Amino acid sequence: MQVLLIALSVGALAALLGSLLGVGGGILMVPAFKGFLGLSMKQAIATSLAVMVVTASVSSFKYAHAGLIDWKIAGVAALAALVSAYFGSELMKSLSAPQLRVLFGVFLIVIGIYMLFIQKEVTH
Repeated sequence: MQVLLIALSVGALAALLGSLLGVGGGILMVPAFKGFLGLSMKQAIATSLAVMVVTASVSSFKYAHAGLIDWKIAGVAALAALVSAYFGSELMKSLSAPQLRVLFGVFLIVIGIYMLFIQKEVTH
């Protein structure tokens, strides 16, 4: 029962942050699934992506209804994502857990530095 409560809490918080900030819920779910629920790194990544299907669907529906989605950009990016997701999931299966953990951590650091110090604000 405790595992289900933790999973419920992680899913709710990740969905809130994902839909609010546009960040993949994996930023929260992968470490939580691994640390609190004892999933392997590969299981945590795969489980996180399965949950994000729901989060992305609901959020996208709400944002589409509000007229906030640029469908031209979304369509082109989705085509690229379709191919990249296939190869990324194959690559993930071939990497070790320590390699994935390091890649995940470095990715978070690089994106954080970029957003804090390099990225310029765009106002519309």
